[in-house]
Amino acid sequence: MPFSRYVSCFATLTLLTLPLAAQQHKVTQAEVDRITREAILIDTHDDVTSRTVEGYDISTPNKHGQTDLARMKGFLGAEFFAVYVGADYVNGNHSANRALQMIDTVRTDIVAAHPNEFVFATTADDIVHAHNEHKIAALMGIEGGHAIEDSLRLLRDYYALGVRYMTLTHFNTNNWADSQGDADNPKVAHHNGLTPFGKDVVREMNRLGMMVDISHTADKTFWDALETSSAPIIASHSGCRAVASYTRNMTDEMIKALAAKGGVMQINFGCEFLSQRYFNESKPLQAAMREQYMAAMKIEDPTAKAAAIEKLRADFAEKLPPATLADVVAQIDHAVKTGGVDHVGIGTDFDGVGCVPPDLDSYNKFPALTRALLEKGYSADDIKKIYGGNLLRVMRAVEQRAKELSSTPAIHSDISKK
Repeated sequence: MPFSRYVSCFATLTLLTLPLAAQQHKVTQAEVDRITREAILIDTHDDVTSRTVEGYDISTPNKHGQTDLARMKGFLGAEFFAVYVGADYVNGNHSANRALQMIDTVRTDIVAAHPNEFVFATTADDIVHAHNEHKIAALMGIEGGHAIEDSLRLLRDYYALGVRYMTLTHFNTNNWADSQGDADNPKVAHHNGLTPFGKDVVREMNRLGMMVDISHTADKTFWDALETSSAPIIASHSGCRAVASYTRNMTDEMIKALAAKGGVMQINFGCEFLSQRYFNESKPLQAAMREQYMAAMKIEDPTAKAAAIEKLRADFAEKLPPATLADVVAQIDHAVKTGGVDHVGIGTDFDGVGCVPPDLDSYNKFPALTRALLEKGYSADDIKKIYGGNLLRVMRAVEQRAKELSSTPAIHSDISKK
């Protein structure tokens, strides 16, 4: 055999024995376009509803955020719009009122106002049908378990209105579940995870067919929810703590346990979730700029207030470079290596975080992520799973479990008796 041919054969053999991720994959635009067209991109957490409820029209340019119709169309298959209920609504028992307003903004200001682009969805099959019709499936997830005001009747009402997941807590510990946000606050009465009533909330969500979401929960609440739920659970917008140590992210042990029970973790695009560098440097900078921010919030004129806040954001970004597309890929790659490719998804937290990677700051930028994952060694099928296939599988499992529990009576426990 000629020496040159021997070298060529040896090189080919070496390439074939390398790990897939180590091989250089020449990505064509046609390949990226095909995946963009075929994948059902499902984002499990978007907070643009906090703007639409105040009158923003999603069909107009969103100059200060990531979500608008022009950048969604042709790229996004399904959106879980956040029914976000801030902790301050607990005061005076206004949580349910706010939740209903947020549900209405999805159904009225988004879906009904733009019927040619959106279709209201509540099941996995609805999402697939919407994709086949070239429309965006609009779904809802409650952010903050205090929205049920300690009532399983309200939980059932929310399900009837179309809510298909609920984050057990937000940054605040409620009356039945501990939150990550105040885990070290001595002024808060903690429960060591879920109370008996909290476990009934999880069981009733299983019976209804509502996904249990553990983003924002304290670690012990996660473990209690995982043990209690008889259906797979999700983390709708989290990340890997081994990559960025923000405690809103999940440990490797948690990711493995979630995957072992069939669940899925959706990767958050917030800079502090993605990058250890950004997480470390953002805290002192936020502290230094807090007085300026508080002053801006007190400005009465809406236009002047928006301009002041935007200037502060620009100043912050200039002093602290944001996370990047490479950071998103690193988070996805670590999650896949830890829990498996069948247990990772996308939960951007668009319009709910102060910083996202500029090269991945809306849905029309996802082809860049597709290309980066292909170059990393991920197959088209892998990417389709991460973009939406895994979440569809979990939804179907939750729906199936609800069918199995359909003859089980509704739970009527009272938190005061738990």
